[in-house]
Amino acid sequence: MQQIASLSLKDFSRLKDFIYSHCGINITDVKRTMLEARLQKRLKTLDMTSFSSYCDYLFSREGIEKELTQMIDVVTTNKTDFFREPAHFRYLTDKVLPEILCKCGKQKTISVWSAGCSSGEEPYTLAMVLKEFGCNFHILATDISTRVLEKAKSAIYEEDRISPIPMALKKKYLLKSKDPNRKLYRIVGDLRDKVSFRRLNFMDGDFGFREKMDIIFCRNVIIYFDKITQERLLNRFCDYLAPHGYIFMGHSETLFGMDVPLKQAAPTIYTMST
Repeated sequence: MQQIASLSLKDFSRLKDFIYSHCGINITDVKRTMLEARLQKRLKTLDMTSFSSYCDYLFSREGIEKELTQMIDVVTTNKTDFFREPAHFRYLTDKVLPEILCKCGKQKTISVWSAGCSSGEEPYTLAMVLKEFGCNFHILATDISTRVLEKAKSAIYEEDRISPIPMALKKKYLLKSKDPNRKLYRIVGDLRDKVSFRRLNFMDGDFGFREKMDIIFCRNVIIYFDKITQERLLNRFCDYLAPHGYIFMGHSETLFGMDVPLKQAAPTIYTMST
């Protein structure tokens, strides 16, 4: 196979504009080398030798149908951990859950949305925390990447991935592989049943569900969008948030200067202001 030609400035501009319009992800000029390296895998798979040919295919009707999802899977970053930013989970159990159940009744089923769930560590962490709290709940977990959603649905993790989980919770909610040579663990079935996974592109006109969410975790997701897209997305999230609900965001994210109906309840934790 011939060597793949470098990503030209023209094709980089075509690609980044396409990714922005279809996914809302802002690929800055400094990420040109990163984009080139990641997409080379797709060019090799498709037996293409130039990014110009790849762009022509990607922008075609056939490419939109067959290649768009593959391209998104390669381009998107999916970093996550169990019990990431643990202060959020303490605030959830100390403040948010007692408050919601007090307002809505102890028999209420808590609806949680993990928006940008990646390979499942966040929604399964939420499931453990809510199960330990003793309330009824259901978790909707969404991501744009089909690749990480398949990983999340399998609920199988390597030993190093589960290290942040407290030992008591490991014993209750993880099953170890029977093969001693494979250090793999799977989330137990009754916890998996509490989480529904669905592909969702935040640029879609319809998110595909109507229910109001009591809790939305959207952490370290909007940092990949520009300010205008961030504000638009947060306002859409608010449309899906119950009046008593809470939104949890990542510690690198801020609402400063945005016109959104949210007020801060704690660092990176927000509730409706109206």
